[in-house]
Amino acid sequence: MSSTTIKQLILGLCLLPDLALADSLNQANTSWILTSTALVLFMTIPGLSLFYAGLVRSKNVLSVLMQCFAITCVVSILWLAGVYSFIFANGGEWQKFIGGASKAFLPDINTTVLTGDIPETVYFMFQMTFAIITPALIVGAFAERMKFSSMLWFSSLWLILVYMPVCHWIWGGGWLAELGTLDFAGGIVIHVNAGVAALVAALVLGKRKGFPNTAMPPHNMTMVVTGAGMLWVGWFGFNAGSALTADGRAGMAMLVTHIAAAAGSLTWMFIEWRRFGKPSVLGIVTGMVAGLGTITPASGFVGPSGALFIGVTAGVVCFYATQYVKRTLKIDDSLDVFPVHGIGGITGSLLTGVFVSADLGGFGLAEGVSMTHQVSVQALAIVVTALWSAFFSFVILKLLDKWLGLRVTVDQEMQGLDTVLHEETGYVDL
Repeated sequence: MSSTTIKQLILGLCLLPDLALADSLNQANTSWILTSTALVLFMTIPGLSLFYAGLVRSKNVLSVLMQCFAITCVVSILWLAGVYSFIFANGGEWQKFIGGASKAFLPDINTTVLTGDIPETVYFMFQMTFAIITPALIVGAFAERMKFSSMLWFSSLWLILVYMPVCHWIWGGGWLAELGTLDFAGGIVIHVNAGVAALVAALVLGKRKGFPNTAMPPHNMTMVVTGAGMLWVGWFGFNAGSALTADGRAGMAMLVTHIAAAAGSLTWMFIEWRRFGKPSVLGIVTGMVAGLGTITPASGFVGPSGALFIGVTAGVVCFYATQYVKRTLKIDDSLDVFPVHGIGGITGSLLTGVFVSADLGGFGLAEGVSMTHQVSVQALAIVVTALWSAFFSFVILKLLDKWLGLRVTVDQEMQGLDTVLHEETGYVDL
């Protein structure tokens, strides 16, 4: 693969909209990205919402559904107001670090304005769904104890101060993209970014009352599995849609996504079966999410064999990371966001630099680029993203704690957030 081709792969498939604008609309590609946009939004509401809501206790089920729904709304407005622009518009002399304001509120946009060979309206919506799910993932770290007002402020500020610059650096033509960072659909931009923020949030807020001595099992596993199934289906839009074309590359991204999800599920299930004597439903669906999150950065660059290895690795690494965070460190990351998404994103991003090699069934490294160099670029992007996310997440949380207070009171936590914050209950006894 030539250096020109790999640059197009990095810039074009990693969603840089100013790349070689086409002269005419491609209806097939437009149809696929319209479908993918709906699939990715389907991942958040209802997929992630139901998955997370089933995992908490019944007295907090509505609070989680409300948080995911509200994040969807507030991120959509902020995206229009300028977040999209500062990621994808030309930033002039600051382009390496941040975009410009020319696309804020989409002035003069119409259905004939194209990004590549699809309407910019469609590209705008597709990218918005990624921005929506990223802060929604963090909800799982502070579930059952954070004030709703503080959650809204945190999600909004985090989107602007953390997601926006990191996304620009990798997908908007920033300095990490120039270095050759490979992140097809969000292993670094989304999973590492959100995973590290989740770990910081869990540490700053502290443990739930009774953790780790009081059992806090999921209140509705049927809801969890339903949400997990929706995530699996929606993830095809997440990964295969990131090709921005309806072609063989999108098909390969879909194939490797499915293989990694299946491999992650089975690996987690068998580890659990061997260690604890019985395979759990919670284990197999968590393994699926680990497999999906870990293949995400690699999905447009690797082949089926690479995907199988990545999925198995995800099941092993994320399982033991979850045990270590919860049982050894006793950090109350309520729904295991960091060990599943954060560690999965790190693992997948590093393995992308390995399995992109044509010798291992991938699409090939750039001319003159060694596997060692590519892995080092991936590692740099991971470290920079993790440090940026950790620092600003900590600052935002501390400032909000001073201003609004982050946590509900102990009495309110024991009563449940559904009643305390929303004056409603998820279930009514008849």
